[in-house]
Amino acid sequence: MDLKVENGCIKEDKGLGWGKSLPVQSVQEIVRNGYQSVPERYIQEIKDRPSSISSESLQASLQIPIIDFSLLAKGDEHETRKLDLACKEWGFFQIRNHGVQVKILQKMKAAMAAFFELPLMEKKKFAMGANDLEGYGQAYVVSEEQKLDWCDLVALKTLPLEQRNLNFWPLNLPGFKEAVEEYSIEVQKVAEEINANLSILMGMERDGLKRYQGELKQLMRMNYYPPCSSPDLVVGVSPHSDGGSLTVLLQDDDIIGLQIKHKGEWIPVKPIPNALVVNIGDAIEIMSNGVYKSIEHRAITNEKKARISAAAFAYVDDELEIGPLDSMVDDPHRPPMYKKIKYIDYIRQVLARKMDGKALTDLVKIQT
Repeated sequence: MDLKVENGCIKEDKGLGWGKSLPVQSVQEIVRNGYQSVPERYIQEIKDRPSSISSESLQASLQIPIIDFSLLAKGDEHETRKLDLACKEWGFFQIRNHGVQVKILQKMKAAMAAFFELPLMEKKKFAMGANDLEGYGQAYVVSEEQKLDWCDLVALKTLPLEQRNLNFWPLNLPGFKEAVEEYSIEVQKVAEEINANLSILMGMERDGLKRYQGELKQLMRMNYYPPCSSPDLVVGVSPHSDGGSLTVLLQDDDIIGLQIKHKGEWIPVKPIPNALVVNIGDAIEIMSNGVYKSIEHRAITNEKKARISAAAFAYVDDELEIGPLDSMVDDPHRPPMYKKIKYIDYIRQVLARKMDGKALTDLVKIQT
């Protein structure tokens, strides 16, 4: 497998070093300026449009698992089994009683809303660099021809503290830095507890994954999905799986926007007020030797109301070589299903192309 990166994709000295995204027009500004019809670049191919969703009866009967985090953290066997099943069959679950105070969630949502309400020229002060993916703009734009997502975003490296680049943080926006800092620390505790439980389920001690991965890092992607006059023609975020270890999502309490692919059907994730949505990333799928699944998902838009969300991506050190863990390999019954690969090489490939479902995990699978 060729994992070379195109020249110019790596930013020297600063930045994530993961790749770049071409600059495009703000979707929020398209809407503010009173567009007459959806611009052609945002109109998805017929096969990719969200109108092809499961029947209402199927939607009503299927919900992703819901886990009581407080019980999970106490070692409750029933909740642990639910976590195991959720990661095997769904790749997604919602958590209640996660310990993040409601006021912290509310402050985070308010901070995001305040940022996206800034004038465009003010937001552009924090625009992504020419060879970086941190900052304000859009991600995964790799050509002038590809279809675009109906979404603006700001991505910030939030943890560890010493790796933040405050040039991308709107420090003059009252309360923004404090809200993001507080939320990022609390949500990382959630990711670490889930990681510890996955360690046990994968046949290790609680700190097994931590010893293998090191301290998880965190990137926060804050999304703004403007309303769209033709939501059946566009997608907020194209179908993809997440390249990291775990993702913890704070979504709108009132509007359904997230959909996951389950048994070939698109299933909406119904918001539970003050709950968090967690999903398995590609790195955990690879380390679990395919026992746990990183699932394809997308975001849709609606006609009447803007929606915001915050995805906290927990990821491993760039130089770590990821591959199936010894405890998840059982020759000849379950041989290694994935090649070993350095994480930075994997994530660069993820970000160097348009979102395309599970294409990257398929590339590192060992063909039998």
